[in-house]
Parts: sequence; structure tokens; C-alpha cells
Amino acid sequence: MPKILTAREVVDTCIPNGATVTFSGFAGGLMHPEEIMVALEEAALEGRGPRDLTVVYASGQGDSDSRGLNHLGVEGMCKKVIGGHWGLAPKLGKLAAENKLAGYNLPQGTIAQLFREIAAKRPGVLTNVGLGTFVDPRLEGGKLNDAAREAGDVVKVVEFEGEEKLFYPAFPIDVAVIRASFADTHGNCSFQREGVYAEALAQAQAARNSGGTVIVQVEKIVEHGSLDTRLVRIPGIYVDVLVVARPENHMQTFGTQYDPAFSGEVRVPLDSLAPLPMGERKIVARRAAMELVPHAVTNLGIGMPEGVAAVAAEEGLPGLILTTEVGGIGGVPAGGKDFGAATNVDCVLEQPAQFDFYDGGGLDVAFLGLAQMDVHGNINVSKFGPKIAGCGGFINITQNAKKVVYCGTFTAGGLKVGVEAGKLIIRQEGKVRKLIPQVEQVTFSGEYAAKQGQPVLYVTERAVFQLTPEGVELKEIAPGVDLQKDVLDQMDFTPIVRDVKTMDSRIFREEPMGLAL
Repeated sequence: MPKILTAREVVDTCIPNGATVTFSGFAGGLMHPEEIMVALEEAALEGRGPRDLTVVYASGQGDSDSRGLNHLGVEGMCKKVIGGHWGLAPKLGKLAAENKLAGYNLPQGTIAQLFREIAAKRPGVLTNVGLGTFVDPRLEGGKLNDAAREAGDVVKVVEFEGEEKLFYPAFPIDVAVIRASFADTHGNCSFQREGVYAEALAQAQAARNSGGTVIVQVEKIVEHGSLDTRLVRIPGIYVDVLVVARPENHMQTFGTQYDPAFSGEVRVPLDSLAPLPMGERKIVARRAAMELVPHAVTNLGIGMPEGVAAVAAEEGLPGLILTTEVGGIGGVPAGGKDFGAATNVDCVLEQPAQFDFYDGGGLDVAFLGLAQMDVHGNINVSKFGPKIAGCGGFINITQNAKKVVYCGTFTAGGLKVGVEAGKLIIRQEGKVRKLIPQVEQVTFSGEYAAKQGQPVLYVTERAVFQLTPEGVELKEIAPGVDLQKDVLDQMDFTPIVRDVKTMDSRIFREEPMGLAL
């Protein structure tokens, strides 16, 4: 029978100094144990609570301000942090930037899978994911600062049956702090009001089989036998402690207290997506949407790529199957502080299983953001000066999708464009160049992709590039732009130029393109 404690009692008695702790959750607060996180921060600010923790998490968890993993951003609480995404927890990232903890950034999907390896007491994860990127020990080894470089490696290059791989070693988990909807008095936990399942099951198994403690935050505790067996996702044999949360600390997402459509309990009518207004975002999304094929299993990144779904709806393209890295199949993914949830999904998988599918090449096409690009076709979305964003699931997705389409504006910082009679008009150039000689950090390796023969396109509002074995080749330019003045002179490297075509003029007109015809 599990103990029933308050969050404060958990912090005072269940998480020892120096423990290796993992927290469940995804992005906008989904499956995140906020009640316990609040208590951790309060204890630290009062000069008590655990210190020198090693924290391990897969998905970014936060609101880019004060919630989620931001509660760990008190100096001295964490000694080492291994995470998949840092951008939503700037308070934690600040400590890493100031070298006040050893910070590591590893692929989100690989960390999620690592929990299963820890649970099964297997040696670790052996994979191609991360080869040629900043996670590769021959580049940075995922180390974010000097403290991490002093602390040592968390990933190794190995040869397995004649092939080069990366090996992510397993290690024991002392405490798993996870979340569920309801628990019964024997500790059986259900997820029926959750929008995702994340990797909570694997985290619980990892801690249990490491001889550690499993702590579950729930909305309510009910009598044993009253939960539908089919809804129980964590069995009571794994659970040591239950904590009942206050409603404000058990929101379904950081943006929504509770929406049954997010948890698949109801299906709701969906208004068709409003057409995007004409501008650089719609131009990029239209050209990218031309790479869709019917019934393609698709992943859309945050930001510019999200416009692909709106264009597909406007054009009436059939069978676009959207998936989310945290486990959603089908439906309409949510954004903002609801990011990670989806309405009217067909299925919700656990995150490690979704990344198994992604890593094995299950995605037909992925549309991701283009923050920085260089002469080798490398992409950086993870680090910009002192700002640590992190790779999240980007590396898993981009290294293994059958096709990758990067979407972004040619320049940033004030770019203004218009269209006239099927031509692009650049009214004001952006101040920041995004096509540079060398990216600050290699989140996607053009060299690795070229060796694998992976089709890769880089789509901007005025030019389309393709990755070739010889390098980055300019394939298309927008009608109305000058090749030299508007394209080549706005880049800090020279692409291959040999057979440049004009982008489809329908992209630059107000009316629908007729892609479904």
C-alpha cells in the first residue's frame, strides 16, 4: 500500500541529497507534477530541501517563465541536468549558462527510450541518433558548459557489427516523480484525463527496478477496485507515494484546466482551419506543402512548419496524417501553452514507442524549422549565443524521416514581403542573415544525411535549396526576385548554382493554388 503524503512531506522525506531524479511531463504542462515541483522550489528558497540532484528528463517542461522545470532553477538544488529540451525552462538554462550546474542536451526520444533500458537493466541505448550532430562526442558530446566538460561523457562512439553507432549508457534512477489522473488506495493509477502518456510508465519501472522511489501526483484517490482496469496505466506494485494536488497545480496543460477532447474522452466538431493571410509564412508553407503525398505520415515542427496544415486544409489535400512526437496519431495538434495535446486523435502512444516508430523511418515526411543553415547543409535550432534552446526530438525526427523539408524565412529581424501579379516583392530585408558559413551548433548534419541518401529540401520565401552529395544546391528562386541581389548577396556562403528554376507562380497569388486537382 502506498503512503499518502503532501508535496511538502515528499520533498522533506523522499528525495535525498545527491539523488538521481526524473520528472515526467511534456512541453505545455501535460503529465507534469506541478504540485511537487512548487514544493521543491519553496523548500529550496527556504534553505531546505534536497541539494546536488542529478536530474534527467526527456521532454522540455515549462511555460518559458516560472512553471514546470523552472522550479528547479534555484542555485544548489541541481548538480547535473541531462535534458532533451531546455528552452521552456529559462531559469534552469540560466544556471547552465552561468556554469552553476553540469548541463547536457541529448535527443529527447533517446532519453525516453533510455528509461526503458534502465528498467530492463540493459546496458543502454545503441543507435545512429545523434551521429554527426553536436551530441556526437567528436563534436560536443551534448555538453552545454565547462561544468559538463569537467563532469565527463554521457554518450560514446562505438562500432557495432562494422557500423558506427552512438551508445548512451544506462544508470540507476533513485526517484521518479510522475503524474496520473486518479489512483486507488492500492496505488493503481489511471491516465484517463491526461492528454498524453509521455514516458511515465518507463520512468516508474526504471526507478522501481533501480531500487528507487516512485512518487505519483494525482487529482484524486479512489477506493481500490473502482477504477476501470482498462484505464490503469501504472500498476500499484510500482508506486510508493501518492500526492493529491490542488486543481491549479494539476491542470491538463499550462493553458487549459481540462478539456475532454484533449484526452480523447469526447470528439468535437472542428471548424476548418482559417486560411493563412498572404505573407512570407504562407509562401513558405505553400511551397513546402507541394512536397506532401496523399496519406503521408507527417510531423510538423513548431512555428513556420505549422502553416503546412493550414495550406493543406485550404487546398483540400487528402489524407494528411499528423503525428506528435509525444505520442499522438491523427487529429489536430494544439499550440501555445497547450502544445503537445491534440484534439480528436485516433490514438495516443507512449512517447518511447512513438520514437521507436520515428527512429525506424516511420515518418514519410517531416517539416521542421530553419533557424540557421550553413554551406554543408547543417541546421542549427538548439543554441544561439548564450541562449540554450535544446534539440528536443529534432534529431530523432530529422535523421530518420524518409524526407525532411526545412521551412523558414531567408533572413530574420524585420523582413517584409508582398506579392503582386504572381511575383514576390521584398519590401524590407531582414537584419539577420540565417544562411551562414558555419552554424553555431550542428543539430542536423548535412554530411550524415548526404551519406544516407536522405532527400532534404530547404524552403524559404524566395529560394529553395536541395542537399546534394556535392553540397547545397540552389534549385528554385521566386518570380520577381533578382538572383544576385536578393539571393546570393544575402547569403554568407556560395551555393551550387547550375540549373535554377522559377518557383511556381501560383504560390504568390491570393487565390488557392489548386494543389488537389
